[in-house]
Amino acid sequence: MKVKDGMIGLIIGDALGVPVEFTSRQYLRENPVTGMRGHGTYNQPKGTWSDDSAMAIATMHSIVQKQGIDYDDIMEKFLDWIYDARYMQGNITFDYGITTGSALMNYEHDTPALESGLTGERDNGNGSLMRILPLAFLKDIDYETIENVSALTHAHKRSKIACVLYVEIARSMLENDLTIEEHIQTSCDKIKEYYNDSPELEHFERIFNNELDELSGKGYVIYTFEVVVHCLLTTDNFKDAVLKAVNIGGDTDTNAAICGGLAGIYYGYDSIPIDWIGEVDKIDKVLSLCEKFEAFCDES
Repeated sequence: MKVKDGMIGLIIGDALGVPVEFTSRQYLRENPVTGMRGHGTYNQPKGTWSDDSAMAIATMHSIVQKQGIDYDDIMEKFLDWIYDARYMQGNITFDYGITTGSALMNYEHDTPALESGLTGERDNGNGSLMRILPLAFLKDIDYETIENVSALTHAHKRSKIACVLYVEIARSMLENDLTIEEHIQTSCDKIKEYYNDSPELEHFERIFNNELDELSGKGYVIYTFEVVVHCLLTTDNFKDAVLKAVNIGGDTDTNAAICGGLAGIYYGYDSIPIDWIGEVDKIDKVLSLCEKFEAFCDES
């Protein structure tokens, strides 16, 4: 079940990164993450996921309930998450991005869902990229819909293109028997062709050309995408890919979640260390939702 592969991969990456979010690369070189840890940055129990997983789960839940994409319902579920800690394991939402919070406030104050997202140059964090994976499993979803789901919070064209590229890579992994490098390259080629007149493409050049010797772990959407591609291209298994993403430092949970989503699809659920899965509370509820989501995808 490929939904399970990707979503559990995302959650595991997220949970590995939560305790060391904002930690420097130098510190992690000396004290590398090698498995699930507890406490740390947010003083949460071992195996706790963050906004990355919660918003992806909320998106899946909305699609299952509404039997399709309903922008208002997705936003309502995001509000349930941010205010009532729904889709979290505990009773607190301990982390969310400024852009996401501002967009949800806009929506709460009667701005239409597709006009709530922020459009400024500085609104290109990784907050829509981290939750976009469920769309990769939907049949025949078009680029405009992917852009719209990004735009609920992150409406700048750069963030939209990043989400489309990520979904395209995931879909390639779902549909084609290629190497990781081939999946990434063919997806980049499609994006370059589709957005061929967009000046935004220049921001993706290092990804297109695999020129990723210097990396930043900060939460800018392009930096995150560069980390993810680098980690996938320089490892050959799920465990090493997500640990490498974490140990680059910075926005560790989101970088590893986004990497884990693709690594989970490519290497499969059985490649994810079973002891890591066992340390994540409420993973059984996610697995149940994955089954319902996959059933919807198969029927639609």
